[in-house]
Amino acid sequence: MRYFIIAGEQSGDLHGSNLVKGLKEHDNECEVFCWGGDLLEASGAKVLKHYKDLAFMGFVAVIKNLGTISKNLNLCKKQITEIKPDVVIFIDYPGFNLRIAEWAKKTGFRTFYYISPKLWAWNEGRVVKIKKNIDRMYIIFPFEVEFYKKHGITVEYLGNPLVDETERRVALFPPKNDIRRELGLTEKPVIALLAGSRKHEIELVLPQMKKALAHFSDYQFVLAGVKNISDDLYKKIIGDSPIKLIKDKTYEILHLADAALVTSGTATLEAAIMGTPQVVCYKGDFFSMLIAWMVVKVKYISLVNLIMGSEVIRELVQYDLNEKNLIEELKAILQDGSKREKILSDYKALKERIGPSGASSRVAERMVNELRKSATISGISGKNI
Repeated sequence: MRYFIIAGEQSGDLHGSNLVKGLKEHDNECEVFCWGGDLLEASGAKVLKHYKDLAFMGFVAVIKNLGTISKNLNLCKKQITEIKPDVVIFIDYPGFNLRIAEWAKKTGFRTFYYISPKLWAWNEGRVVKIKKNIDRMYIIFPFEVEFYKKHGITVEYLGNPLVDETERRVALFPPKNDIRRELGLTEKPVIALLAGSRKHEIELVLPQMKKALAHFSDYQFVLAGVKNISDDLYKKIIGDSPIKLIKDKTYEILHLADAALVTSGTATLEAAIMGTPQVVCYKGDFFSMLIAWMVVKVKYISLVNLIMGSEVIRELVQYDLNEKNLIEELKAILQDGSKREKILSDYKALKERIGPSGASSRVAERMVNELRKSATISGISGKNI
């Protein structure tokens, strides 16, 4: 069968790549075309547009790039029309994907959503579009089952793919001392800095994280950089401080770290699964945060706290993200800190709630079976099936 995947961000690229591996496992003749990144390409998908050209963060950034977004929408529709996939699979990225989904459904394409937009956080009205335009929804957080149930939408929770990715990578790691040497680190304990994957958030959050350096001289601060952000941007913010920038080694850095300062997002869950105590750090531009405060409906911004329904990790958001709070919270999660053991215990409960590894393969199998079943019911012999 032929699949068209749209992943507009780094996390979608990761989850999409693991999904493709599962599709290939359960459909020997599958062809995958996508909007995504390097990981999707490495998995065997043909990348037609890189996500680095799509990631506009915040309301202001979106408004400034409306012309580009419109061109991207038209290009995506054109490519789907030419490729004629058996299904279009959307991975998060709702502002773009829900618009393509509406068009795709009207045009007659099958539509699957893998990794729900965070409609439970804000803009709940978009659920109507999901119900109308999406044939199957596959979710990765257990609390989303009840959210969709109250809107009359049946969804499937088959586990969280981050568990798969984490276990796979950690299993391949050499001893920690070897990783230190490979990364050029000293013997000092590590504090990891995960400042996000978008230029806008890095510019706002990393300068705040940097303020902690002077208070933890016994530690080395390691910034987990991402490939799609230029070294120049990182170096401009780091300046002559002793922060060590290492790109595309986030899992290795978290594996070594005694603690981490993490921008809210997928990285908070990655750190938790790896057992690294963390403080969430988030800051947005004034107008974006003003709008967010008006419309966001959830109590927490980190996935760890949302899944557990309580404050497992401290969230320092906007004006709470200051030097005093950073020092206090970081001290509390380091060795012998007052919050460290409680966080590690809560992480174990989190893993139980998420469930076992294998989610990507289970979701892929369900998708393949669903498409084959639909083709049989429709009486279609099924080209490429």
